Parts: sequence; structure tokens; C-alpha cells
Amino acid sequence: MSKDFYIEILHEDKNCHARYGYLHTPHGTVELPMFMPVGTQATVKMISPEELKAMNSGVVLANTYHLALRPGSDIVRKAGGVQKFMNYDGPMLTDSGGYQVFSLTKLRDKITEEGVGFKDPLSGLKHFFSPESVMQLEADIGADIIMCFDECAPFPCTKEYMKNSVDRTIRWAKRCLASKKRDDQALFGICQGGDYADLRQYCAKTLTSLPFEGFSIGGTAIGEPRLTEYHEVGLTIPYLPYDKPRYLMGIGSLDMLFDGVRKGVDMFDCVLPTRLARHGSLMTHHGRINIMKGSYADDFSPIDPECDCYCCRNYTKAYVHHLMKCQEGLGARLCSIHNIRFLIQAMEGAREAIKEDRFLEYAAQRLEEFGTERGC
Repeated sequence: MSKDFYIEILHEDKNCHARYGYLHTPHGTVELPMFMPVGTQATVKMISPEELKAMNSGVVLANTYHLALRPGSDIVRKAGGVQKFMNYDGPMLTDSGGYQVFSLTKLRDKITEEGVGFKDPLSGLKHFFSPESVMQLEADIGADIIMCFDECAPFPCTKEYMKNSVDRTIRWAKRCLASKKRDDQALFGICQGGDYADLRQYCAKTLTSLPFEGFSIGGTAIGEPRLTEYHEVGLTIPYLPYDKPRYLMGIGSLDMLFDGVRKGVDMFDCVLPTRLARHGSLMTHHGRINIMKGSYADDFSPIDPECDCYCCRNYTKAYVHHLMKCQEGLGARLCSIHNIRFLIQAMEGAREAIKEDRFLEYAAQRLEEFGTERGC
């Protein structure tokens, strides 16, 4: 267990379970709750590490599966770890590749008790991922926070399938604990179970009896209805310890972020803001806009007057519209900077509201201004 990694809860909103505090890591301390930008291949698409720091990014994610394929975990290790490799002076987290077990079904072999084989789509080479090999890969990559190798079952699936998947996730979690390589990394267990209440409870209770340094809620935002996503979070949170970080994986819409914060989640991540940005879809305080629309061709106002990002402080809708229509790289960069900062800024506001016991009012106002139930 890392002596430099721990959570410090300073205040809980008296009207809900939202909590404010600090997460201390070997690469610095960050405020909670927080949204974490995703840099799958040791880069947040279109954004430099220096720009991330300038927008108060906190923890940044990378992905073990993708870094193992390219450039290879040995290259990252020789560079001195992922922070030095990408020149990011802050805490980082690596996902284990468990999500790829779900998402890359055409490239993987059958899931076995030992692990899962994947075919590299570029080289054609086979790579085998097991709890033991993933722990070695994550040790080489060197992030502050690492995830267990888990099985993310599809939605929908039968209860029998989900029970077998949860049992395997628990067995793999125990193997990850047994094969963890470094004391300066915090290992999180991942709670699965789909929308089955008893399986969510069983998985969470079993994993929280083990010496993990934090816990993730997995298996959400994989195609299930939005109300089911809300339900899955609510099924898991009551069984997670108060004194460990709680991480809701793959969530980047305002409504899900705020619902998670209300229930006591500390950490969130998603590729949504940069994926939307590359297609000209921008989050603003008053809803999403498509900057490609012709109505913005002569609109000389900022993307969002209430946003303090580099794009909104320096450029107009008309200019960004022009860049995107011309397929200039700067356009996608500015849109990405804006969307990432928008979510980080939303969480900054949430932290201030929690400290003042007004998170519920803050969330309701932001969602009303945004103008949709989904908030994304």
C-alpha cells in the first residue's frame, strides 16, 4: 500500500452525500470530486500536457491495453514512466484493458479463466492479457492509480452470464492483488454486476473486504438506458467504504456527473468531451451547439461567455466555425480545449457548492440552464 496515496474528506453536503476533499498521490494532491481527461495513448487528443495543466486537469488517464501495443510498456518504463514519457507533471491513472474485453470482441479470443488473447489490428500479432501480465504492464507504465483486470459484461445479458462474469472479476481481482508489483501505486477494485441488485451488492461487498486502495463502479455507460445507469450507481455506492476513493468509470455527461456527485462519487472520466469536439459539438452553459451550422458563420461572440477556457477568451464562434468547415487542425484543438475545460469548470463549481451545502441547488440550476435531461 502506498503511504503517499490517501483520500482526505473535508466536508459532506448536509443535504446529500456529495463530498469535498483531497486525493493525495505520489505526483501531487488534487481536489475532489473531479473529472479526469482521458489520454488513451498517453495523449489527450488534440491537447498538450501543458494545456491540460493550465486548465486545472488534476488526474489524467491512460490505457494499459493501448500502451502495451504501442509503443510497448518497456518503452514507457525506459522513459521513466508515463508521466515522464508524456511530460505530464501530475497524477495519472491507467485503466487495465478490462473495457477492451467488452468493446473489442472482434479482435479478442474467448474469455478464459487464465485471461484473454487479443489480435493487434495493425501488426496481426497476438497479445495475451491476464491479471498477472496486466499488473506487470501497469507497473512498467508507472501511473499513480492502477485498475484491476476485470470482465465488463455486455448489456443486456442473462443473470447467469452476469453471475459468472462477476465471479471471474472477483477471482481476477484477487490475482491482481497477489501479483501487484509496486508499493507506490494504488490498486482499485472494479465493482461489476450490471443492473442486478444482488450481484452489485455481492461484488461490492466481496471486493471491499479486500485491501484495495480505492473502488471503481464499472459496467455503466455501455449501451443501457439512462435510468438504468442511474440505478446501477445507486446499487453500488452504499457498499463502498467512506474512507476510500470512489470512481465512476466512463461518465462525461453533466446529468450523470452530478448524479454521481450527489451519491458520493469522487472521480469520473470519459472520452466524450474530445470525441464531441472533433465533430464540432460543443458543451456550453446553455446546451450543446453544433459549431458547423451556418448560423455561426458571422457570429462574433465566444463559444460560451461564461467559460474561461483559452478558446472562449480568444476566439469567436465565427472563427471556430471557419476552422472546422475548412478542416483545419486548430479548430478541433480549440473545440477540445473548450469541452475539457467546460467539464473541469463544472466540477470546480460543484466543489464550491458542496463546501457551502448547496450542491443540489447548483446541480439543478446547471442542468436547467443546459436545457436537456441528459446534459450531454
